Amino acid sequence: MTSYPHTPTELMPPLGECALLLDIDGTLLDMAPTPREVWVPPELATALGRLLRLTHGALALVSGRSLNDIDLIFAPMQFPAVGGHGAEMRLSQENQSVASHAPPLDAELKRRLAALAKLSPGILLEDKGYSLALHYRLAPHAEQAIYDAVSAIRADLPNAPIEVLPGKFVCEIKHAGFTKATGVIELMTHAPFKGKRPVFLGDDVTDETVFAIMPGMNGLAFSVGRHAQGVAGHFGEPRDVRSWLSQLVTT
Repeated sequence: MTSYPHTPTELMPPLGECALLLDIDGTLLDMAPTPREVWVPPELATALGRLLRLTHGALALVSGRSLNDIDLIFAPMQFPAVGGHGAEMRLSQENQSVASHAPPLDAELKRRLAALAKLSPGILLEDKGYSLALHYRLAPHAEQAIYDAVSAIRADLPNAPIEVLPGKFVCEIKHAGFTKATGVIELMTHAPFKGKRPVFLGDDVTDETVFAIMPGMNGLAFSVGRHAQGVAGHFGEPRDVRSWLSQLVTT
């Protein structure tokens, strides 16, 4: 098992000098049977609000969820965010405009992909416009069938600019060319993030693109739930992350 010489707290720069970038599902929040069933503990919302102030606005949620979905989960609070694996971005609480970096998926492709939800009861379809996700936490036995069917569709459309993202009990199909990493890179070129040292926490395969770019940005990355390659440290589970964030605002 990987061991780390320092704790995340020991490695953290002063909050006023860092940009805190946080994945949501599996990092801040415990996984739930369906995406709509996640729960935001009140103490987490309080800690995030305080950290937003202590970082002078340089706190962003970085998620595969759409910005609209993120806002519904954390309502009534609203945070800067990179949504849809880099497809959308909001730079501040006050700025209501959303920058979109991805066209919607082709309608016929979406229809073909959506039909895969019929492979088994329990497969849940999530249409984000620029991507489509098939959640199978309630039908784990269907994993191979889903990926085989997606591969068959891609074989029929070899020139389609799409990418398949495997996640925790989810298969997501999106336009190629944008990732959480491309979103973070752009985010860090804008105030109040520009010039800050990025600190990213993530848990899933889709977060590895951000883990990979942190060294080149003089940043820090911490994995959650697993010992990912190239990170500076590790949290056991989301409740450990929530506890750490609460400690940051009280020290």
